[in-house]
Amino acid sequence: MIDEGYTKYEVDWREAPPLPADAVEELNAWRNRLHVQGLIGYYPEHGIGFGNLSIREGDSDMFIISGTQTGHIPRTDAHHYARVTECDIGANRVHCEGPVQASSEALTHAAIYALDPAIRAVVHVHNVAMWNELMDKVPTTSRDVSYGTPEMAVEFQRLFAA
Repeated sequence: MIDEGYTKYEVDWREAPPLPADAVEELNAWRNRLHVQGLIGYYPEHGIGFGNLSIREGDSDMFIISGTQTGHIPRTDAHHYARVTECDIGANRVHCEGPVQASSEALTHAAIYALDPAIRAVVHVHNVAMWNELMDKVPTTSRDVSYGTPEMAVEFQRLFAA
C-alpha cells in the first residue's frame, strides 16, 4: 500500500467559512499553475492526491495551507484552503479552521516554519524525474521516515542544521 494521502496527525478542525479570497489569491494562483504542470495532482490508481503548499500569515505561527485531498481538483479557490492556528509537533496534533481540513502534510509545514521566521512559504510537489536525478546527490529526508509525522519534523530540523 502506498503511504501517501491521508492524515497521520490528530486534528482539531473547526469548520468555518472560506478564507477571504485576497488571503489565498497568490497561493491559489501558484497551486493551480503547479497542478497544470502535474506537480500537484492525483494518483487515480491509489485514489489519493499529492502535493500541497502553504504561506505563513504575517509574523505569526499560523499559516494557510491547501486542504487535504484537493489534488484531484483542477482549479481550486478559497473553499479549498484551511488556516492552521496551532500545532503541537510532539503531541502530533494540528488545530485548523476553514471549509476543509488542512493538508495531511500540515505538521511538516509547521515544523519547517518553526525552523526560521524568515521562512514565508512551503511548496511540496511530486516530480519523479527530479527525485530520481537528485536522490543521494543532495541532502534528503531519510527513506525510513513517513510523511506527516513528528519524525519528519525531526528530519527537517536535521537538514536545516546541516
